[in-house]
Parts: sequence; C-alpha cells; structure tokens
Amino acid sequence: MSARTAEPELTIRAPRETTALFGHREAEQTLLTAYRSGRIPHAWLIGGAQGIGKATLAYRMARFVLSHPDPAAKVVQGADTLEVDADHAVARQITNGSHGGLLTLERTANDKGTMRTVITVDESRETIGFFGSTAASVGGWRVCVVDTVDELNANASNALLKILEEPPARSLFLLISHASARVLATIQSRCRKLPLRPLETKDVIQASAQAADIEPSDAALREAAEAAEGSVSRALTLFSGQSLGLHQRTLALLNTLPQVDQRALHALGDALPLNDRVGLKTFVDTVDRWLTGHLHRPDAGTNLARLARLAEVWEKINSAARETESFNLERKPLVFSVFGMLSEATR
Repeated sequence: MSARTAEPELTIRAPRETTALFGHREAEQTLLTAYRSGRIPHAWLIGGAQGIGKATLAYRMARFVLSHPDPAAKVVQGADTLEVDADHAVARQITNGSHGGLLTLERTANDKGTMRTVITVDESRETIGFFGSTAASVGGWRVCVVDTVDELNANASNALLKILEEPPARSLFLLISHASARVLATIQSRCRKLPLRPLETKDVIQASAQAADIEPSDAALREAAEAAEGSVSRALTLFSGQSLGLHQRTLALLNTLPQVDQRALHALGDALPLNDRVGLKTFVDTVDRWLTGHLHRPDAGTNLARLARLAEVWEKINSAARETESFNLERKPLVFSVFGMLSEATR
C-alpha cells in the first residue's frame, strides 16, 4: 500500500445518517415496486456480506415510507428511486433517532458502558409495545430496522417471531443479516428475501468517500477499495493506518492452514495492541471473509463433515471476537485461539 502517515481514527457516518445509495439499483427497485403496489410484504430479510450497504438501503426504505405514507400518492407512483432529501423533516428525524414511526433493534451498551455481544430479549420485546401502541405515526406506518438479526439471542429471536407471525396493519420490518441462511427458518419463512451483492470498486470508492469525507481521488482509498471485495466498511478499515498490511499478513497465514507458523502468530498478535479497535476489526474481518469464502466454495458440499466443522468454527470465532471487543481483552490469545480452531477444522 502507498505510504501514509498515521492518522486519527476516521469519523464515519452511520447508515441512518446516509441518504445516498451507491449500487444496489435492482434491490432498490424491488422495494419501490413492492411499495407502489400497495401490497408490500410486511417483512424483508436483507442479506449479504458485511459493509455492502444493507443498513443504508434499509434506512433509505424507512425514510421513503415514513416521508410518503400513501403508496398511491403521485409522488410515490412517479418516483424513480427511494431518495428523500436530507433536509426533509422525516430525514432529519431519522438521522437524529427521534422519529416516532421508526424503531431500531441493535446491540447496545451495558451498565458498564461496554457493548453487549447480542441483542437481548428485553430489547426485542420493545417491538410489542412499539407496534401495539395506539398512538400512530404519521400516516399510520411503523417501521422496525433490525441491525442485525444475526445478533439476536434465542429468546430475542422468539420474541421477534411472535410479532412477525401476526403483524399489525401498515407495519414494515427490515431485517439485516450478514448470513441470512443461518437465520431461524421460522423467521426466514415470514420474510421476503432480498439478497445484495458486493459493490463494484467504483461504488466502494464513492460510498467510502462520502461516508468518511475522503477525496474519491485518494490513491490510498482506491488501493483499499480494490482489496475490500465490495465492502465499504472493509475499505474504510483498510484505509485506516496500517490495516492493509495487517490484512495481508493475516491472509498469508490463513492460506498456509492447516499448518501454523507459531513465530508468525506471535508477531501477528504483537501487531494487535490493546485498544486498537481498527486492527482488531481488520483481523476479524479478514478471518471472517476467508471462512465465508470456504463455506461457499463450489465444491464445499463434497465434504459435508469439513463444511460442518468450518460452520461451527465460524460461530465460535465471531462470538470470541465480540467478547474481545466488548471487554477490550488482550488480542494475542484471540489470534492463537482462532488459528488453533481453524487448523483443527481444516485438517
């Protein structure tokens, strides 16, 4: 990667603050067409790799529905996209998290200020009060964005399922998932599936530039985008500091599995100091994408036992990574644990 001086951590706009959408034109048209029909499915499962714009699309849809509550209105019937001006009152309320017609379920901080590893049942039960309230939002629509459904614990999933089974009128659920095939079958069956593909490099550059106020012409951003495999969040992570080098080192070790170079692992662990959130994200993301690639290889089904082992390890690694991040644990034990599990699973 081209030489860059160390920079402070990027300030990145959250999906609820982002009104522009890059790529995903077909998915956007699917949502718009369904809404214009007046018979839109009440629940959508928006799936795809992490960081490709799923949450951005979900909030874009929520913004459009809450701004234009009548599907038969001329402005809706004549719309080409789901775009709503950032200065629109509804757009500003959604950005500020103050719109009464929108509920977001996502991981929150506990009493000690650290992020929980899951979305709890108490948070999921908020949907019952939200959709059961007699006070209607403007136009009667209520929208719930779940970011992500993968992070619901078992009880939270069941609580959400109850209201998905008997949805109130003019309710819309937008469930985001990084691994939609692993979502409870009972939840999947009540959703219209909307899979998103990774973005093209040009779209990754434009979306990254807007999200973090970077010049699109920045050579380092282009290099990060080209290595990001269609993910904006990954491009921004790689763009930060020495993350691209860390990604390359991790990937090189992954590609030697099931063999493990202990000295190289020690060096990799030392390159992930405590409090380095960006480095941790880069390491976990690289492992996650490597595993995802192996789980979806064309020949994966020829060795079902190996496939099952990798799927189990995938869950354990993501759980361990969330705990390491939440409690700010030492990184080196995580590195050794991850490669130990992967070495065993790939033998």
